[in-house]
Amino acid sequence: MAHGGEARVERPHPYDSAEIGALAHLYRGEVYRSTLWRQRLDHTTNWAVVTTGIALSLSFAAPDASPLPLILVGLLVVVFLIFEARRYRYFNVWRARCRLLETDLYAPLLRGEGVRPDGKWNALLAGDYCEPRFHISAIRAIGRRLRKNYAYILAVQAVAYFGKISIHPDPATSLAEVLDRAAVGPIPGILVVFAGIAFHGTWIILAIWTLQIEKRFRRGRKLIAIA
Repeated sequence: MAHGGEARVERPHPYDSAEIGALAHLYRGEVYRSTLWRQRLDHTTNWAVVTTGIALSLSFAAPDASPLPLILVGLLVVVFLIFEARRYRYFNVWRARCRLLETDLYAPLLRGEGVRPDGKWNALLAGDYCEPRFHISAIRAIGRRLRKNYAYILAVQAVAYFGKISIHPDPATSLAEVLDRAAVGPIPGILVVFAGIAFHGTWIILAIWTLQIEKRFRRGRKLIAIA
């Protein structure tokens, strides 16, 4: 007991050199894992780019070449987008841990303030190790990868398809001719065109919707930090 009958508040002891060394190795491990999953993200994007390039080559290879490869590659790009969103959720875990160690461990050390377990960052990190979970939902991950990479790939696919049915091999002289070129087997061209508009429109809406979710999430975090 302290003088005056007040209970003494025990301060958390600072990390010793051995514990700081263990945290340094922990940080190196998290950086390695985040780098590894970053490379996996790049691989998936590369697959989407390469397959889109192959579809472009096939559709524009000859005057009578079908635009069907450009339609099919759009579906394949979406499959890669889903794969990449799943990988991004794992990458986001390792990246968040690295960032927490950088801001709450190494930044105070560089400022000469030392490091003490204040019950915030270290408890948060310990809880993440004890009960690991994704830090971002699947739909938000899809939205992020869509806005960062796949919106551009799908835009190229859409423009290439429009160019194929409107100006290749010769410029179309009427809307009826454009729709005739868009036909796929027994499926009328107008249905194919409307399906394409609905397809790309869905991804545009998803990108905008998830962006609004991200903005609300960031505002909520700022309010919590201020409080």
